[in-house]
Amino acid sequence: MAEDAPPRSADLKGGPGHTILLALLLAVPVVKVAYTVGGGGSARDVFVGMEPANWPDVLIGMVLTDPLLASVLAVVVSRVVFAMFAARGAIPRGGGLLRALQRTALTLVNPVAMGVVDAAFFGPWWGLGTGLAAYVLRKGVVVEYLTGRRRPHGHRAKNGAHPVAAGGPHPGPAVGPHHDDHRPPPWLRRAAAFEQWVALGLTAVALPVLAFVSALDGRAWTSIVRCEVTDGARTERDRLIELSRKGNGVVGWNLDAHEISNGQGCTGEESLYVREPWWRS
Repeated sequence: MAEDAPPRSADLKGGPGHTILLALLLAVPVVKVAYTVGGGGSARDVFVGMEPANWPDVLIGMVLTDPLLASVLAVVVSRVVFAMFAARGAIPRGGGLLRALQRTALTLVNPVAMGVVDAAFFGPWWGLGTGLAAYVLRKGVVVEYLTGRRRPHGHRAKNGAHPVAAGGPHPGPAVGPHHDDHRPPPWLRRAAAFEQWVALGLTAVALPVLAFVSALDGRAWTSIVRCEVTDGARTERDRLIELSRKGNGVVGWNLDAHEISNGQGCTGEESLYVREPWWRS
């Protein structure tokens, strides 16, 4: 890279939030299936029976049955996406009413959407909490730019200049000790530091812990049905974890025979528990 080439933002390259989300996306569904059905060949059979197009159903099912996991995931994804777009320069800078309205809209739209989705599945209080937390952390990204903890893509501070703030006017150069009025106030720097620690805790600690607790809680990620299963001349009514539907029947993991089975005349069961949680076994 040339010596005067602009540095790339960590969010633009893919920061720790992106890495953790990708790792969880790959590992958690496998752990969920392996622990629920017993691991090894059973897990392989389940993934083959689900077919690749249905593999995301594991993660979706986990999120839709665990409101705390869903809320933390929504907040983290909201912040990561906002930081990525801010690093690409998608957040308008400068003064004026129109710019301020644009910034407000871009900051609000995603938290509101996350809150509405959460409220639809888990109730208004979950939706309100998720929306507010997502909004506060997105505003925290703007504060990080204002205090110099982040720099927009392509900006390099020269001669002591302060970085351009995403969502704010250029604060101007600081050319000596008499330009302290351009420095962010201490309370704003403390707020930015606190927001970063909260975001790090949610992304690197809370989300992985909640994800693996959900993966090891012994509950199925989708419906459990009781169906008529025919094996040769014998027909029994077994419990199946539904993997897909074929015609009028269900293809599922047979919890009684420990194999993939085709079921007919299925009825749903209320409880999703298949085995004891990992911490009790």
